[in-house]
Amino acid sequence: MSDTSLLLLILCLFGASYLPRLFPMLYFSQRQVPQWFSDWMKYVPISLFAALVFKDVFISDNQFELIGNVRIIAMFLVAGVAYKTRSMAISVITGLAAVFLLSLI
Repeated sequence: MSDTSLLLLILCLFGASYLPRLFPMLYFSQRQVPQWFSDWMKYVPISLFAALVFKDVFISDNQFELIGNVRIIAMFLVAGVAYKTRSMAISVITGLAAVFLLSLI
């Protein structure tokens, strides 16, 4: 790949990642965000996290796994710790430790 092609690729990737962030900022800097939209956006991080975690917790070797799945126990433990502490670091450490210790059993 030539230097020109590489530079063009980098510029295109920059545009593809920057412009979708720029346009909403420019649009909403002059307007008020509707209340229903703000209320709806509160659930987006939870939904994205759930979608990312679901596959790792419930699917193993392309099989949906419920029985004997230690990650489900760890998931409930982490949910309780996250709810109680509201700390991402403590939740992650708890999850790693729980999966490790439960896998030893």
